[in-house]
Amino acid sequence: MTARELDRTGETHRPWLTEIRATILLSVPLILTNLAQTVITATDVVILGWVGADHLAAVALATNLYFAFLIFGIGLVSAVAPIVARERGRNRHSVREVRRTVRQGLWAAVAISIPFWIVLWHTEELLLWLGQEPELARLAAANMRGLQWAMLPFLWYNVLRSFIAALERPFLSLVVGLFGVVFNALIVWALVFGHFGLPALDMFGAGIGSTLSASMMFLGMALVCTLDRQFRRYHVFGRFWRADWVRFRALWRLGLPMAVAIALEVTVFNAAVFLMGLISASAVAAHAIAIQIASLCFMVPLGFAQAVTVRVGIAYGAGDAAAIRRAGWTPFILGVGFMGCTALMMFAMPTTLIGVFLDATDPRNAEVIALAVSFLGIAALFQVFDGAQAIAGGMLRGLHDTRVPMIYAAIGFWGVGLSLSVLLGFWAKMGGIGIWIGLATGLAAVSVMLLARWLRRERLGLMRGGEPGALIPAH
Repeated sequence: MTARELDRTGETHRPWLTEIRATILLSVPLILTNLAQTVITATDVVILGWVGADHLAAVALATNLYFAFLIFGIGLVSAVAPIVARERGRNRHSVREVRRTVRQGLWAAVAISIPFWIVLWHTEELLLWLGQEPELARLAAANMRGLQWAMLPFLWYNVLRSFIAALERPFLSLVVGLFGVVFNALIVWALVFGHFGLPALDMFGAGIGSTLSASMMFLGMALVCTLDRQFRRYHVFGRFWRADWVRFRALWRLGLPMAVAIALEVTVFNAAVFLMGLISASAVAAHAIAIQIASLCFMVPLGFAQAVTVRVGIAYGAGDAAAIRRAGWTPFILGVGFMGCTALMMFAMPTTLIGVFLDATDPRNAEVIALAVSFLGIAALFQVFDGAQAIAGGMLRGLHDTRVPMIYAAIGFWGVGLSLSVLLGFWAKMGGIGIWIGLATGLAAVSVMLLARWLRRERLGLMRGGEPGALIPAH
């Protein structure tokens, strides 16, 4: 091979290496921030578990109900990232258009929080209607009276987090997230048990502590956006009260399908818990262990999905087809490759993983461990499909394609996944194994549909992100 041919090969590979580096630098802080947010939720459960089993069960009910609403709001305001990313691709020095998007993201958070607050104020009545024990419903409602107010500051935090992620500087949101982990643990512990001279407020104190933590995280991000030289030039809080209905409607058009798709995914897994409850308590416990392991691993492809939305969005705004291809496939290969490694780990050492949650030497746990081992075998396949659908969804969000993926989510998660779970679990009498096969099949269906749409993106006209006719062809 001649020197000229070697140079040409280097030029060919350099854009991909540059994309890999940019993807990793953007993804790692996002992944770690996702893990930090998971720790914050788990902290409340652990602290109230020290009080008693009834408090543990009640806080689980409250946080699950709260999260069902919160995740919808997060899906909505996450539309800030692809809109800002596309604008950066069109005009890297744009300020006004970015500010308009961030401001309307903050407005959207207010608009969605108000009706959710009204519903969550009636948590006790809602849980009683769902057939929960009266005492647990009462305790959960006490927690929710303090917790529900965390929704708005946490959504505002996510708006600002999406903003700085779209500017490809997510490290500072990680710093704020880590601060939130420590602050939340201290304030919830203090308000539940009455330390540092504060009153012991029990369940209500845990909720108030979470609201204070969310508020501190938003204030931390607000300080970052105000004081950092790169962010403050956008003046994202400037003219906050000025209505911008055109951008507000644009954000809802993009974000509402994202919110619905995420809600469809979360609720199908919530439904799976209830299905496990119809089988046995051991099935519920084994399912909880397997899904916790899978959820922890999912934070990695989730971070890649957030990163790919930004990277594809920037290339989409620039109208560069080759850059869109690189920006999409790089996180997909990295994320699915990681999930393939975790799948091998689940196959190779299921008992070791389960031993983190249960004492394998205690004969009373034998049934739960046996079920969890079988669930993890299916979860290994589940992992790969889950990572693929998450990242493929992020790839399409970068192209501002959210409506059809929402329909795919409904078909895959509910039409295929839940239906097959019920058929295999109960009609075919496969129990919990059947439910997990159904979930894995639903994830596979969604991933295949999303990936097929990505592969047909040019034929479907999904790549017109820059000015009309400005698309630079792949080469």
